[in-house]
Amino acid sequence: MTVSLPRTAALGVLATLAALALSACGAAPDTASTTADGKNAATATSAADFGGLDKLVAAAKKEGTLNAIALPRDWANYGALIDGFTKKYGIKISVENPDGTSQDEINAVTSRKGQDRAPDVLDLGSSFAISAAQQGLLAPYKVASYDDIPTGQKDAQARWYNDYGGYISIGCDAKRVKTCPTTFADLLKPQYKGQVALNGNPTKSGSAFGGVYAAALASGGSFDDIQPGLDFFAKLKKNGNYTPVESTPATVEKGETPISIDWDYLNAGYADEFKSKGVDWKVTVPSDGQFSQYYSQAINKDAPHPAAARLWQEYLYSAEGQNLWLKGYARPALMTAMEKAGTLDKAAAAKLPEVTGTPKFPTEAQQDKAKTVISQGWAKAISG
Repeated sequence: MTVSLPRTAALGVLATLAALALSACGAAPDTASTTADGKNAATATSAADFGGLDKLVAAAKKEGTLNAIALPRDWANYGALIDGFTKKYGIKISVENPDGTSQDEINAVTSRKGQDRAPDVLDLGSSFAISAAQQGLLAPYKVASYDDIPTGQKDAQARWYNDYGGYISIGCDAKRVKTCPTTFADLLKPQYKGQVALNGNPTKSGSAFGGVYAAALASGGSFDDIQPGLDFFAKLKKNGNYTPVESTPATVEKGETPISIDWDYLNAGYADEFKSKGVDWKVTVPSDGQFSQYYSQAINKDAPHPAAARLWQEYLYSAEGQNLWLKGYARPALMTAMEKAGTLDKAAAAKLPEVTGTPKFPTEAQQDKAKTVISQGWAKAISG
């Protein structure tokens, strides 16, 4: 997932050597956690289907471990979520490749099927969640709050559902950049030569993918037409403003990427993180390219710890879990429902970057089409 990240959510293949090394790991257990009456966690489609939350908790504790992947601690407050889950249930969370991409997650699922080091759970850019579901990699599971997740933000078969999201924003080091850009049109100005970066590669990363989509909307494109976004970055590369250095907290702090196109919750997190380090990081949601998107949660169909995987989902979609994302400047999927129920952390909500209007989201078909266009055209766009 990438602040230091390409979580920046996509298309590659894991290195052959890495795959071979992992193949040496032991195979996943042949039998999943079961209750005394024979109910199997690996096939449970809800806590109720497993006999209730208490039984799910007991089975998850018996497994004792949760395999996660591509979850940086400084991404949307994941450090607090990981610590909170472990403290509450005593289950250790092992996070592999924290700075990996969404495609890295999918690759890990397919290359390690049957291994005990396969990921149990996934946090994917929405277009990648759709792809994983289409490939038959995900287990259907309805958390207790499933019905409160907006209809357009969940799979009808409950194989994935949105967890948290935000808007593409422009982050800027105000001490290194005389006048910070606030729109995509600004980014083309000559004073930003060699300063504009993305958080990852849009063929592999959700945040970079969103950056190209936002650029398309700012350049006369639409959810059906992302080509203007590629054309925008081609111009940015041609005039020397685009830098191929992928933005991370380290590159921001060193001044290598003084302008970063990224999710607002990541850029807002930078602003907090770097205050004590002398970096004056300004964050703006560009008015000419407002693109909002969510990441999505999913369970590996062949998860080696199926009970822990399902309990993790229940924790993330509880008021506690949703408010922890909110404290990381991310907008939780259940935000509207929690506001109505009075369980929303209002203080955290008040700190979110300001935006206007009602967000709109591309459909599955539109995202599939956009991914194809980007995969075929990104390298050419930035090669000039």
